Amino acid sequence: MIENITTLENEIYDAIVIGTGISGGWAAKELCENGLKTLVLERGRMIEHIKDYPTMYMDPWDFDLREQSTPEENKRQEKQARTGYVTKPESKHWFVDDLKHPYGETKRLDWIRGYHVGGRSITWGRQSYRLSDIDFEANKLDGYGVDWPIRYQDIAPWYDKVEEFIGVSGENLGLPQLPDGKFTPPMDLTCAEKILKEGIESNFENRFLTIGRTANITGDGKFEGRAKCQYRNRCIRGCPFGGYFSSNASTLPAAQRTGKMTLRPNSIVYEIVYDDKQKLATGVKVIDAETKEKIEFKAKIIFCCASTMPTTQILLQSKSNRFPDGMGNDSGELGHNIMDHHLGAGASAIIDNLDDSYFKGRRPNGFYIPRFQNLDKKSEKKDFIRGYGYQGGSSRSDWTRAVAEMSFGIELKEKLLKPGKWSIGMGGFGEVLPYHDNMVTLNYDTLDEWGLPILQFDAELKENEFRMREDMVTQAVAMMKAAGFKNVKGYNDDCYLGIGIHEMGTARMGNDPKTSVLNKHNQLHSVLNVYVTDGACMTSAGCQNPSLTYMALSARAANHAAEFIKMLKIDHNG
Repeated sequence: MIENITTLENEIYDAIVIGTGISGGWAAKELCENGLKTLVLERGRMIEHIKDYPTMYMDPWDFDLREQSTPEENKRQEKQARTGYVTKPESKHWFVDDLKHPYGETKRLDWIRGYHVGGRSITWGRQSYRLSDIDFEANKLDGYGVDWPIRYQDIAPWYDKVEEFIGVSGENLGLPQLPDGKFTPPMDLTCAEKILKEGIESNFENRFLTIGRTANITGDGKFEGRAKCQYRNRCIRGCPFGGYFSSNASTLPAAQRTGKMTLRPNSIVYEIVYDDKQKLATGVKVIDAETKEKIEFKAKIIFCCASTMPTTQILLQSKSNRFPDGMGNDSGELGHNIMDHHLGAGASAIIDNLDDSYFKGRRPNGFYIPRFQNLDKKSEKKDFIRGYGYQGGSSRSDWTRAVAEMSFGIELKEKLLKPGKWSIGMGGFGEVLPYHDNMVTLNYDTLDEWGLPILQFDAELKENEFRMREDMVTQAVAMMKAAGFKNVKGYNDDCYLGIGIHEMGTARMGNDPKTSVLNKHNQLHSVLNVYVTDGACMTSAGCQNPSLTYMALSARAANHAAEFIKMLKIDHNG
């Protein structure tokens, strides 16, 4: 079939970056700062820092329906709403219209997406933890998945660079399972959290509670154009102060300052162009999201940073005589090994002896309990492998605890002016193993409005995760009780892949081209001028939030590409 494509013959870029989120922003920054003329393509609309954050200063009474959406709006985000928080009035504009952007589910998978410049870097949870060699070596030791082609020492300098640039607040602990970092001062624990910390550390060996490591600036540093966190806890709306890291506030402006970046929103990349003679990619094909015009852009290097599933879709769609099953898919692993983190299992409690204590500000952070299971022989569990950490927080209830039907009377109103009881909760973040049969494919029976096949998911949690969840509950209850809390209740809610919003693994790194898609530098084994540095590249998931690792891998790969391009000779005229 002959496509009607406009090819920009006279414009050849050094690099094209697909996506503007956490990975794409870092790739753009590093490539541009290395002097490469870089085209950055985003499928969604333009979002300018500060200018385009419509709800950043709004209070509940400023919304037409307070905290509610209309039935018509709800119908357009039914899948997005399954998380329970992304479709609130202050943030629903950051998440896609499910009817406009459909996907299929052989088994339920909660795919949370934001199509705009900055992507989910605007709305991410900001928790920033390093993987350790315990994580990089896990697949090799227990036989699940394939061995990572890198170890901690390969990525440690890039973790340093990323943390110092984005600003991560936190506390160093000296734990092998949670490497220390370059932090601004830690935020404070509440008095309730300090009691839990003391109860855990005095009753359990090798268990620790610390304040979360979050990409919110709390100290001094070179954070151009950004200010310290204002403790508003409205991060998901977009921060006018730049108090937390986003591509819009940080990496994209850095790339722009070099004069080397061209940013083009509303550009849906649907194929990477492959030249069989040169065995290299020569550019990308794009559909303009507004006009539906098809355009081909040429470059020497391609970075896939569209986020895990869109990157996988682009590669699967990039078919040729050489790659009938998708670019770089010699191993047959492209689209397989979907991972995430499983959530929704833990415990909560009430604290009844802190009525004279309160907290100040709206801390945009919680506490963290690093992994403590299956780290050594002493902590080995026989019923599951790998492990989990906990995230949680505490607070005092306020006037919203009133029941509408009972909200009258002088005595009640006087009580509601006083803070209620302290409550505290913790939820596990568990590792999901890389199962080959957890996969995503192209569904050509259903096309989107741009004529592209939708993605079809067939993935689920399995026995190891379910057994791990039982331990998450048991240990959470035990730690709450050890702290002396009352009314301790465990919970283990239904959980589906995607709820962690950490989907990853569909174009994994590895040593062997027969069992993996990418090499140790994040290049496609079989097309060395194509790099993948978003979550698709992950070989295992660990139990830590992965965004810091995506950023470090992106920075590392971009600097490799800046050297690799010097050896690259591409004839764009065929």
